[in-house]
Amino acid sequence: MHPIGRQIQAAIEGKVGRDGLLLVSVPHTTCAVTLNEPEPGLLDDFARALERLVPWDGDYAHNQGAEDNAAAHVRANLIGHQVLVPTVDGRLQVGVWQDVLLIECDGPRSRTVDVRLLADAASV
Repeated sequence: MHPIGRQIQAAIEGKVGRDGLLLVSVPHTTCAVTLNEPEPGLLDDFARALERLVPWDGDYAHNQGAEDNAAAHVRANLIGHQVLVPTVDGRLQVGVWQDVLLIECDGPRSRTVDVRLLADAASV
């Protein structure tokens, strides 16, 4: 689990100067992205909870083929492959303890994170 909010902010510096919604997405079937606190103990708790919910050594049909990473696919689907993050004046609007987390479910592997400003947004 890797905090990537700083890298995202650096990537949009000077390119996003208005309020809007930023879509953060990963185009991988065994990787996920979410918003949460990157505190090491909590990240460990999260990893242990995923192992209890979707054990790596479960009896999966996908594991009968060339790859044995069915648990990674299921975990990534449970977490999700995208998050929307509001921006104000080009700055990510996350809570004090929040960060964007890239969650590697089958790796380490080289990953791509797609970041796009969807539209201007008015706060209500």
